[in-house]
Amino acid sequence: MRTTVSITVVRIIKNKNMDKYTRKAVFSYLKKYDHIANEQDFIEVTEWKNGEGFDVEIVGKLSTRFQLTRGEHTALKKLVKKLDS
Repeated sequence: MRTTVSITVVRIIKNKNMDKYTRKAVFSYLKKYDHIANEQDFIEVTEWKNGEGFDVEIVGKLSTRFQLTRGEHTALKKLVKKLDS
């Protein structure tokens, strides 16, 4: 199951003005990708407001949260592709 969601974020700036914006996010359960995942394990990827990278959250056996710039994402994809060939 793949779900696309929008996240609304409110950021408070020093002069107490608020900036409200929406970010794109994609959510999916891990069970269909990972045979050792539990039914409730999931991954969520949220694009940064400036579009230059992603926040990644993986909840499962080894839950983790990290960020990737678009350049790091490109490098990771190329390295995994090289491993698979």
